Amino acid sequence: VDFMEKYHSDFKENFSTCKSPQAMLGSLAKTYFAEKKEIDPKKLFMVSIMPCTAKKFEIARSAEMYSSGVQDVDVSLTTRELARMIKQAGIDFTNLPDEDPDHLLGDYTGAATIFGVTGGVMEAALRTAYEYVTGGKLASVEFENVRGLNGVKEGAVTVGAHEVRIAVAHGLKNVEYVLNKIRTAKAHGDPLPYHFVEV
Repeated sequence: VDFMEKYHSDFKENFSTCKSPQAMLGSLAKTYFAEKKEIDPKKLFMVSIMPCTAKKFEIARSAEMYSSGVQDVDVSLTTRELARMIKQAGIDFTNLPDEDPDHLLGDYTGAATIFGVTGGVMEAALRTAYEYVTGGKLASVEFENVRGLNGVKEGAVTVGAHEVRIAVAHGLKNVEYVLNKIRTAKAHGDPLPYHFVEV
């Protein structure tokens, strides 16, 4: 979001108003979960493990990140930082026993599982929209790599009577390609190449 605000503010009206998954969970943990378990949110310490260093900035970027009256996510570690900590602690992950996940907020869905992969948030949103519009289940979301670009995938999904064109840009350097394609279409009065873009 910071990158987009600084370098592509002309797209600001198109930003999602949703918080990121880490921010959503932090907010839920310090409001709903705290209330459910009768815990003072000030006594909870929320740590997120994320692949992106931008999440460190996000956790304190605005008042929206303090929905419980305290910071929703207290610390964001990168996956590399966590791996380093595990190694320094001498933990051998391959020999740890398997455990079932905690059900802190109730049951979870398959959509939650794919949130952590590139394009996962988009796929989860498309699956939800598809089911809402059609009443059915979306079989799959197929992406094609853009020739010459390792970090951009495109695709299309038919939702009811509408074709939804999508793109996923992995990493900020690949955002330029996607945004320039949209700008070019706008400048020529052509239909937009994408309805939904995930970065």
